[in-house]
Amino acid sequence: MARRQDQVLQLEPEHELKFRGPFTDVVTTALKLSNPTDRNVCFKVKTTAPRRYCVRPNSGVIDAGTSINVSVMLQPFDYDPNEKSKHKFMVQSMLAPAEMTDMEGVWKEAKPEELMDSKLRCVFELPSENEKTHDTEPNKIVSSSILKSESSSLSKSMNASPDEGEVKIIDECKKLQLEVQRLWEENKQLRVRDDDGLRMRKSTAMSAAHSSSASGSMVKEEGPSTRMLALCVLFFIIGVIIGKLVL
Repeated sequence: MARRQDQVLQLEPEHELKFRGPFTDVVTTALKLSNPTDRNVCFKVKTTAPRRYCVRPNSGVIDAGTSINVSVMLQPFDYDPNEKSKHKFMVQSMLAPAEMTDMEGVWKEAKPEELMDSKLRCVFELPSENEKTHDTEPNKIVSSSILKSESSSLSKSMNASPDEGEVKIIDECKKLQLEVQRLWEENKQLRVRDDDGLRMRKSTAMSAAHSSSASGSMVKEEGPSTRMLALCVLFFIIGVIIGKLVL
């Protein structure tokens, strides 16, 4: 019986594929295959439990002097720590022929003495309780810090007193509003007096009417001047408010 050749590929890891739980989700481990020779090498990755694993790539060609990373993905399952894993992997390889067109054909036509293989066993591990605590503790500290920061900010915003400058401006605005209302009341009274003077001038003589007309014109001038003062006060209020928004 012809003796098989020694494996030319270098495997990393060499003997075990370790899968670290929990196994409620897909767990992936890496297998590195290196070709130190001066020839291309064909490879295949096989397992005794094909339904439990997904291997990418599971076959191909490794060029001379290069390497390739193979991802081995373990599907989720109910892990029993008392059950020992019997799953195994085998990396099979052969030197690629000089002219290769059909990969499957090359494997079918390969002679047993041309094939090389390496076997790896699967090991399942669960993180210890100390590691779980170590992983979760930083998250708790960060969460606690965030909550304290938010609580402190909220407390400051609730207890903060209004700025003294803002209080003074608000008081000034209230005073100006009262002053404007007073000026408008005075303007209304002047208008009433103006109307009464006109009615009186119609009942008097022409000479007296001329004198009353002059007096009435003075009253009319007083009304618009009061309105101008009210408008100036309004513009001042608007200027104060705009200045506060800009600052």
